[in-house]
Amino acid sequence: MNASFSQLSLAEPLARAVAEMGYESMTPIQAQAIPVVLTGKDVMGAAQTGTGKTAAFSLPLLQRLLKHESSSTSPARHPVRALVLLPTRELADQVAQQVKLYARYTQLRSAVVFGGIDMKPQTAELKRGVEVLVATPGRLLDHIEAKNAVLNQVEYVVLDEADRMLDIGFLPDLQRILSFLPKQRTTLLFSATFSPEIKRLAASYLQDPITIEVARPNETAATVEQRFYSVGDDDKRRLVRQILRARELKQAFVFVNSKLGCARLARSLEREGLNTTALHGDKSQDERLKALDAFKRGEVDLLVCTDVAARGLDIKDVPAVFNFDVPFNAEDYVHRIGRTGRAGASGLAVTLVSPSDSRLIADIEKLIRKKVELEAFEFEEDRPRGRINTGRRAWGGDDPRDAIEEAPPPRTVRPTRRSSAPVDPFFSQPYEASEVEATPTWESASRTNAPRPGVSSNIKTKRKVAALFKPGD
Repeated sequence: MNASFSQLSLAEPLARAVAEMGYESMTPIQAQAIPVVLTGKDVMGAAQTGTGKTAAFSLPLLQRLLKHESSSTSPARHPVRALVLLPTRELADQVAQQVKLYARYTQLRSAVVFGGIDMKPQTAELKRGVEVLVATPGRLLDHIEAKNAVLNQVEYVVLDEADRMLDIGFLPDLQRILSFLPKQRTTLLFSATFSPEIKRLAASYLQDPITIEVARPNETAATVEQRFYSVGDDDKRRLVRQILRARELKQAFVFVNSKLGCARLARSLEREGLNTTALHGDKSQDERLKALDAFKRGEVDLLVCTDVAARGLDIKDVPAVFNFDVPFNAEDYVHRIGRTGRAGASGLAVTLVSPSDSRLIADIEKLIRKKVELEAFEFEEDRPRGRINTGRRAWGGDDPRDAIEEAPPPRTVRPTRRSSAPVDPFFSQPYEASEVEATPTWESASRTNAPRPGVSSNIKTKRKVAALFKPGD
């Protein structure tokens, strides 16, 4: 039985916020991490996506910062005491919203900074003073260099989705940021996996961390139904439409590998009558936030996106995920399908496999430690009418019963009637060459106009022509 939030003895403002958000029972990562973080120890936590990691570090962090709570308007009374670093803009914005909800009955201030938008509003907010700062590494360094953010009083630092930050290449930025922080602090590292790189990072910046691992590395959620269909590239859109109709799915993520492919697929699906929007790196930050907001409100049915949206986005009740392209990185498969089946709900993950994806599928099998069963897909319009089709015909199989069922009825052979029209025997005889063949006209002409002896062959004889005028006219 899952533990209840009431057992944590949270401060009244935090407990009230949690109750209003409808939280009752803690997830495994929350039940294990929150008590440890409350003690002030470093934590190295691993859990699959959608398990409530944000609350696992935000609630105990806010609980310990309540001693610094101040009603003063002076920025000096609101220095940055907790720093949360995340790999993507969307994830940073999402975590910041959650922190605001948890802290809404307290006097603790929070802010978020990320790239892609103007720095001036962010600078103004930082100058007013914030206790909790949520940021992406690149934009945070911009503010540090501009002297907008001072981190010498940070007590807690959270590295969320640390594996993703390393994949993107944020390690040098992380090292620079951590060099500005006090050595005496609590460091919390959360990752979907404990890769060797993550372990080295933890060894460098964590002090005697408590390891919390609630799921086997790269384990997919048991509540997600995973289907793999063998399909040609030209039939992928048709397959997506049919599954949406057959399953009566209202919303879904559709993942592709490239920004160009994302934009093209979104336009194609939109032309086919599906309410679709695209989310990729070439979109401005404002466009990306608007697309996410429209999807959350249910105004958009399909969110076609690259892996920029695969990590950490907490959109409730998304029933399905389509891998339109098999991901190049096997770990991205785990994170993609983690967008559905969250918090114990059931979900569907459909992966479209073309003939050239065999190596990528093998990598996924190795990672999730499961054999992938490729299924043939039969389209409705390809099914013969009037009888049940087992699918064997669509995929090249032969069934003798089909031949029996489909054999046409025997026809009565009628004798052919001879035509009464007369027949010319000339046309029924084979061609025979005549004994004396006529000389071709060109040969006879050449004989007639043959040159005289001693005269060049290039000189042509004169021809007599009728005169137009009589002499003397």
